[in-house]
Amino acid sequence: MRRYRFGRIAAPLALAYAALVVALGVVALVTRDPALLRRLVAGEWDPREVPFMWWVELPVVAAGLLQGWAYWQALRGRAAGTLTSRGRRVALLRAALYAGVVLVLVARLPIPYAWWTGVLSGLLQLLVVWLYPLVLAPVLPRAWRLVALVGGTLSAVSLIATSVAYWFDLAALMRIGSFGGLDEFVGLLWLVPVLVGQARDPRWSRTTVWMGAVSGVMSFVSPSSYSYMSVFGEVNYALVYHMLLGAVSVFGVVWEARSAHELANPVPRAPLVRPAPERAAARPWPLAAVAVALPLIPAAVNLAQGTVLWIGPRGEIERFLREETGSAAIMTWFALDVLVGVGAPAVLILVAVVRRTRPLLRVTTNALALAAVIGAVSFFTYEPDPNEESLYRGMLIYPEALLSRGEDGGLRSGVSPLWYAAALGASALILTFLYGAAPKRRPLHHLLAVAAALCVVPAADLARGPVTTAEDCSPDDSWAYEEEPPPPTGERAFVCAVRTGRTFAFAATTPDQVLLAHGRRLCDAYTRDDRRELARLRVNAESLASTLAGICPRADAAVKAERVAEDREFEEWEAEEQRKCDAAPRHRPLVPPARSSVLKEPEWPEGGLAMYEETDDGEDPAEVYAKAADNGLVASGPGHLVVTTNSDLHVCVTLETYTRRPPVETKGWDHVVEVGYRSSSGRMVLSDGLSGTELPDLSLHGRKGHYRIRVHFAWVPWKGDKYGTQRLLIMAYPANGDKVVTYRKPARSR
Repeated sequence: MRRYRFGRIAAPLALAYAALVVALGVVALVTRDPALLRRLVAGEWDPREVPFMWWVELPVVAAGLLQGWAYWQALRGRAAGTLTSRGRRVALLRAALYAGVVLVLVARLPIPYAWWTGVLSGLLQLLVVWLYPLVLAPVLPRAWRLVALVGGTLSAVSLIATSVAYWFDLAALMRIGSFGGLDEFVGLLWLVPVLVGQARDPRWSRTTVWMGAVSGVMSFVSPSSYSYMSVFGEVNYALVYHMLLGAVSVFGVVWEARSAHELANPVPRAPLVRPAPERAAARPWPLAAVAVALPLIPAAVNLAQGTVLWIGPRGEIERFLREETGSAAIMTWFALDVLVGVGAPAVLILVAVVRRTRPLLRVTTNALALAAVIGAVSFFTYEPDPNEESLYRGMLIYPEALLSRGEDGGLRSGVSPLWYAAALGASALILTFLYGAAPKRRPLHHLLAVAAALCVVPAADLARGPVTTAEDCSPDDSWAYEEEPPPPTGERAFVCAVRTGRTFAFAATTPDQVLLAHGRRLCDAYTRDDRRELARLRVNAESLASTLAGICPRADAAVKAERVAEDREFEEWEAEEQRKCDAAPRHRPLVPPARSSVLKEPEWPEGGLAMYEETDDGEDPAEVYAKAADNGLVASGPGHLVVTTNSDLHVCVTLETYTRRPPVETKGWDHVVEVGYRSSSGRMVLSDGLSGTELPDLSLHGRKGHYRIRVHFAWVPWKGDKYGTQRLLIMAYPANGDKVVTYRKPARSR
């Protein structure tokens, strides 16, 4: 077993940390309180933001064990043995790397952050940046060293500037220091040449180089900031991702520590001779030409449609990069999207075919296979988004100029990514067939993966099928039916609900089968009550049931249950309104009326009660309504009479018609007003067109001529509420005169 200089100290410390993580994990699972575990492993993460879930805490424990391994790697030191002189440059570089590791470890201690630590880190990074090209001079060309020097210097200056700007709240300096969001790219200008140099230098192991590569990738995809909305009691998966990403971001410190450790390894005395890369044998050109041409076919179709994107705003991969990563990853994805969309893989294939070096062929084949898988995954995880157009314009990821418009005016992203997947996968298979390794070394699992992707032929992407329009769901000639046609049921009900509603924003030309496929997926999520999935699809579960009822039994049952509950509630409400009228005092006429009508059921006029007859000298109805509003109860004009009521409450109505003037009654009434009205038809019916209310005829056996109309109004208290409902008594008797007489005014306005 290999021994290390501080191994006896580092091993117990790392094991103790791992044991503490496991113990706190057990405590979290038993007590359902992960606060201590998360504080140790992931920092300050409030359990109210990410509630306890056992499947969340297990990865946190795993991340803690990874941190224990990282502490072992950082603290163990170099390999045991006598350290020979390696020169001042190596000694300074090792010291600077160790100092950087110490700063990272100190930052994990529960001490307040100080802005000067960022400045100190930047100065140390600047020293490392200038020392690495000097140490790697024997194995790294001058151009690479110059790129590393410039990129590393800019990255260190960016760290210093942003640290100062953050502490002193200097927004302008913050923007300048971050290079407009390109600081991750600037950092790669330093990291990539250094990793290339380490890979060529025998002092560093392949594991160390891979640690540096992994740390660069994690830094590249990590967002500098993010926002979120957490619902109490629900797990926000984006927050879980960010919490775990921060917990496992230990590869950078491992790389720095291992780089410092292995710098102490002896330098070989003989100059390093790199063998020329092996070249594959030349093959007949027709198949190679096909491999080059295949990626150009979907690109040509896209260009003909005015689109240059490979995937565009589609699929979970694009959504993840857009929402959960930094600006550098987003810009890289956008650049790759455009390059693949215009057929750039054909250039890579052409270079690989011409040079035929094994490493280049291997990289090209793997890249094509990976691109094919990404295209297939993006297609199968894509769901139409009604807010997509505004979202992408706001994010400025896909400018509208790069997207073509369909016949319906909606934005399109070009041909299906499955076509690209088929073309790229086929090219990868051809390259493997032509220039693959010997059968015993051929990566069979790679071939199977690409073949599986090719099995998904995108022919279904062209299938159209019938399209039911909104006009089909609501025919214009419905008046021709003697009875209203029955509402649609089943799949047609769902399709019509989508076409005529606003629950989903599909294009009018979207085939019915696409709508039904989307609806069945929503039905599955609705049946499972998967709120996270419904939220991701941007639909409201409460408003979704009525739309899905035609194709989703669970939604149909929910709609029927809701309808039954509403009917029951309405019946109970009507019964209570009836009880109010039953409890109201009945009017006892002082003289017998010619006709009396006590309405058994309460009425609910929405716009008051009105009587209207055609006359030659008819008054403008608006003026009569205005007079009724001023009067507060009743007003009349030639051929028009209006009685006002409170539209929020029912009315208990009694109508009485007399042959002569009845005695005036004000006791028990809040408002009593009498007006004149002349009937030219002998039919005096008060009605409300909005609610369909129509009262019995008030005329005296169809008598034409002049009448006096006396209206009585009173509030009916109910269960402690003074204004429980309304009570109306309307008297009519033949008499002349249009004078408005108010026998009793209300204490307050209705």
